[in-house]
Amino acid sequence: MHQKRLSAPKTIKIPRKVKKWIVKTSPGPHNKEAIPLLVLVRDHLQLADTAREARKIIAKGKILVDGIPRKDYKFPVGLFDVVTIPDLDKSYRILFDEKGRYFPREIEDSNLKLYKILNKTMVRGGKVQLNLFDGTNILAISNEYKTKDSILVEIPEKKIVDHLKFEEGALVTVIGGKHAGEMGRIKEYKIVRSSAPNLVTIESEKGEYTTIEDYIFVVGKKDAEKPVIDMGV
Repeated sequence: MHQKRLSAPKTIKIPRKVKKWIVKTSPGPHNKEAIPLLVLVRDHLQLADTAREARKIIAKGKILVDGIPRKDYKFPVGLFDVVTIPDLDKSYRILFDEKGRYFPREIEDSNLKLYKILNKTMVRGGKVQLNLFDGTNILAISNEYKTKDSILVEIPEKKIVDHLKFEEGALVTVIGGKHAGEMGRIKEYKIVRSSAPNLVTIESEKGEYTTIEDYIFVVGKKDAEKPVIDMGV
């Protein structure tokens, strides 16, 4: 099924009054605000002029998402996904712009992806399974990881290569609300003793502000000057 452009998620950067319909994402990783792969190929990367051309490119397996060929033109692509076009020898990472909309940024570290840990579960054999922000699950070799932490993973093997803790001083990016796309450091984490979400105070070049913990994504350690992945900063 398609959906009207006017009702499409605000994270998708498209003209909304030029045409009536837009492709709707299939069930899969990320949430309902993800970009359909066809829209990314045609409108963002401009590898095709029409939807038919984009579908042909995708159906031939010429577009890789996180190192895996995706042939479903409705496949959902979201934050920090790595999109690779082997024929052009180019790779892109999906990031937020200053208005909280997804855009592809050309990168070189196409074998790395950053994940946020949303939950942990124990599975058979006493192993720890990390439940990640885009629906991915990874088995960890230890129980040192905590929710809200981030892990740096090699793709497509999904091998953990680094652990970024959610702590004061950590470098973070905001992934929701009016500050989406901004970067700063955690100054204070406040646990709210009610049904309301916990709050995080961020220090950035634009000043200090407070947002909810769900909007915080750790991208660098507290002694780091830059994120562990290429984000153009």
